Amino acid sequence: MTDHTLTVAGVAVDTRHWIGGERVASAETFTDLSPIDGSTLGEISRGTATEAAAAVVAAKAAFPGWAATPAAERARILHAVADGVEKRLEDLAIVETTDNGALLRSHRRGVMPRVAHNFRFFADWLLRLGHDDFDTRGHTNHVSWDPAGPCVLITPWNAPLMLATWKVAPALAAGNTVVLKPAEWSPLTASLLADIAAEAGLPAGVLNIVQGYGAEVGSALVSHPDVRRISFTGSVPTAKHIAASAAANLTPVSLELGGKSPLLVFADADLDLAVDLAVEQYDNAGQVCLAATRILVEESVAEEFTSRFTEKAALLRQGDPRDESTDIGPGIHARQLEKIDGFVQRAVAAGARAVIGGHRGDGLYYAPTLLTDVAQDSEIVQEEVFGPVLTLQTFTSEEEAVRLANDTRFGLAATLATGDRERAARVTAQLVAGTVWVNCFFVRDLQAPFGGSRHSGVGREGGTWSFDFYCDLKNTVTAPKGWRDHG
Repeated sequence: MTDHTLTVAGVAVDTRHWIGGERVASAETFTDLSPIDGSTLGEISRGTATEAAAAVVAAKAAFPGWAATPAAERARILHAVADGVEKRLEDLAIVETTDNGALLRSHRRGVMPRVAHNFRFFADWLLRLGHDDFDTRGHTNHVSWDPAGPCVLITPWNAPLMLATWKVAPALAAGNTVVLKPAEWSPLTASLLADIAAEAGLPAGVLNIVQGYGAEVGSALVSHPDVRRISFTGSVPTAKHIAASAAANLTPVSLELGGKSPLLVFADADLDLAVDLAVEQYDNAGQVCLAATRILVEESVAEEFTSRFTEKAALLRQGDPRDESTDIGPGIHARQLEKIDGFVQRAVAAGARAVIGGHRGDGLYYAPTLLTDVAQDSEIVQEEVFGPVLTLQTFTSEEEAVRLANDTRFGLAATLATGDRERAARVTAQLVAGTVWVNCFFVRDLQAPFGGSRHSGVGREGGTWSFDFYCDLKNTVTAPKGWRDHG
């Protein structure tokens, strides 16, 4: 053990940055706390503009070699990273649960396997990436995807490693080098990823990880002139800052931002299914950007829906996320809990009624909450809470349902419960959302486009869309004549 290593549930984690294939310490640190009980996990190296610059220099130096590495070899290394993730799945699961408070059972069964899948999927997609050549007046057009250069990836705290590798894997597969800045509230599994990648044979400087605060190291990264792509998942205000910084260097950005997604429940829906879909929105203590936090129910079934919802939600168990029987864990941080409670208390003061919840629990736990009697233009309906707080409104017609669903500045996702196929087709065609689920929720495929409309983001990622962003697309046009005969 060294002064730069902490132990989390028996797992050793290095607290330093990973730059140019080496561990680098900072003069200053920040404290990482566990949301489960508020305990201090350790002191983490706190990056500055100095570490940001060093990481970009390392990424720039490594770029030519990695870009020139044959696609099959890049894919082989990414599969080796996936092997390493699977080998250390239990370590990653317990460390991330301790660090961000999400359910251990979810990390074991879904989240960490998805991390490995992220690497495997984009490694395989790289090898099938292509576009059929096409003819223009006898000339041949050939489309290719060229690596863009060093990429800065800034990721959130609600699903730290899964959302980081959703960006890291396609960026590396495309032949780019990466500087990853994980969220300061949940940095630990990113550090473990550095160890896994190095063991898998990823060359030094291809993946760099710099920890710290957005205002310090993040700002320095997104304004660096040698960065050729920036991908960010987080809040709208931070995205505006990033976009302004990127504009100075004409650096392309991909932004996956907040949501205030609707769940539309029509009277012809299977109400048990609709209730299950609604209660599922409390997943990860409501800390899911895609969550359908605005429940819109046809008036004729609203009373029955609410009764069934209340019964179903009462069965949820809130507690220690390491317990297999727990359904809802803690929020991530005291500041976030204050934000959640502020939203709820202001809504209640304005006339909203808490059907369930509406209050804090012990520590960082917030009771699952459903608010009714809310106005469409109210803060609680219009702004993202990012906690276990849902609102319920009613509608009397299909037209009203669509109007209410689209009446926010966001457009990330929408969920629809109906037994009428024709209605489903009509309504989904009118919804402003990057993803729409019909009679289901959170069914995700990496080959599908993902992103949001309006203030929910800029751009799409997934499958070829990821390579379109992380590459410079080139079209080569070749004439049918003008060739010398070397025979």
